[in-house]
Amino acid sequence: MPSRTFLLFLLTGGFAAAVNWTSRIAYNLWMPYSYAIVAAYLTGMVTAFVLAKMFVFTDSTQSTGRSAMIFTLVNVAAVLQTWGVSVVLAYYMLPTLGITWHDKEIAHAVGVAVPVFTSYIGHKKFSFR
Repeated sequence: MPSRTFLLFLLTGGFAAAVNWTSRIAYNLWMPYSYAIVAAYLTGMVTAFVLAKMFVFTDSTQSTGRSAMIFTLVNVAAVLQTWGVSVVLAYYMLPTLGITWHDKEIAHAVGVAVPVFTSYIGHKKFSFR
């Protein structure tokens, strides 16, 4: 059975992922897909930090500044995972499979989901210990 902390992480992270995903669509109106992924990730990351600090890792003894710095470092790996998966799916895999209907949205949704477990471990062990 997953821990209460992990379930709260999934809920707040799911909300932040929705912010990430929907903001990418908006950013994509003004910038190329690849850049919009990164801008949206930053928007979701700020949302995730605030929610994690307020609701998930409430017993953290680290300062907010230190947690934010480490949170950012953990998310560098996650944004690379998100970007890589999203771009490979949108430009290579989905077109090869003949999927063109909402291909970028599908690719980005999968890309956002990929780093869930690595991020949880990184934030639990380092960002909010």
